[in-house]
Amino acid sequence: MSHNPIRPWRDIERRKSRRIRVGPVPVGGDAPITVQTMTNTVTSDVAATVAQVQAAAEAGADIVRVSVPDEAATRALKEIVAESPVPIVADIHFHYRRAVEAAEAGAACLRINPGNIGKPERVREVIAAARDHGCCIRIGVNAGSLEKHLLEKYGEPCPEAMVESALDHIRILEEHDFHDYKVSVKASDVFMTVAAYQQLAEATDAPLHLGITEAGSLNAGTVKSAIGLGSLLWAGIGDTIRVSLSADPVEEVRVGYEILKSLGLRHRGVNIIACPSCARQGFDVIATVAELEERLAHIKTPMSLSIIGCVVNGPGEALMTDIGFTGGGAGAGMVYVAGRQDHKLSNEAMIEHIVELVEARAAEIEAAGGTAGRDAR
Repeated sequence: MSHNPIRPWRDIERRKSRRIRVGPVPVGGDAPITVQTMTNTVTSDVAATVAQVQAAAEAGADIVRVSVPDEAATRALKEIVAESPVPIVADIHFHYRRAVEAAEAGAACLRINPGNIGKPERVREVIAAARDHGCCIRIGVNAGSLEKHLLEKYGEPCPEAMVESALDHIRILEEHDFHDYKVSVKASDVFMTVAAYQQLAEATDAPLHLGITEAGSLNAGTVKSAIGLGSLLWAGIGDTIRVSLSADPVEEVRVGYEILKSLGLRHRGVNIIACPSCARQGFDVIATVAELEERLAHIKTPMSLSIIGCVVNGPGEALMTDIGFTGGGAGAGMVYVAGRQDHKLSNEAMIEHIVELVEARAAEIEAAGGTAGRDAR
């Protein structure tokens, strides 16, 4: 069983960027688009921070960012890095010493704007520390913290100001012959963010870190991020993403993957195709899908599952998924395997049986070398 052929109208031609590494994780070039999140614990609380990093990694995070606002945080960072299953990015704002300490502590990347950390000798010291310790750098421009001279020049935050800020910071790094950097130009406004990234993508071949900053709550922030990041990714722009939500970092990772999965750019876990339900449903679709999402969250193997309440669309959807269940009334429905009718099943036994089928199918795929299932959507 293999993917259906990708049709031309679904192809995304990614922007050609150069590749860097965040620790062992490649970013840019033809590397998979990576998913990031950021801890919200007090960094000096090592146990809490490590637990959050590990939970994010288990959910699929490729890279995790940790804020290091003070010396206590950089002291804790060495232990956090040692216990982390994924590369750690140290989030720095103004104090150059924190950047040097974070590099020495083993951070894989420094998120810092070199133009904001003071005298040229301090910039040189940070770049030297990054180079000596194998760190890359993320230039992180934010509409809410643009330099004063740019606000005076443009009158307000705008895409042009954000791109000029990014290019100014790039120039500093390249003057020091440092090229292991990626760039972000984030705003909470979707239109401003998309326009800034579009302009930046034309101005540099650096890998781009995408995000809608301060997007909001789980629901509102997911919508804003899906629109903004989805637009850019669809246009081929973006090498790594972070969905910024006022929610558990694990939710950021889940939303990030859903955005990438919807565009066919990454495949991880079970892709559930489900109807919104109506009076035709032969079982409680909404409750069933919610429970299956929870029960199947541990599956990392890419595969597809259709859960449809009636026979109007159910058989058609099941043709394109690894496993499907279509409600048929009278307390039972039809199970589809590899797009074909396989056996009838009572609604009562459905959840347990589907979980067993999915787990067995995931084991088969892994045994076959990780070849994904039928659905390429």
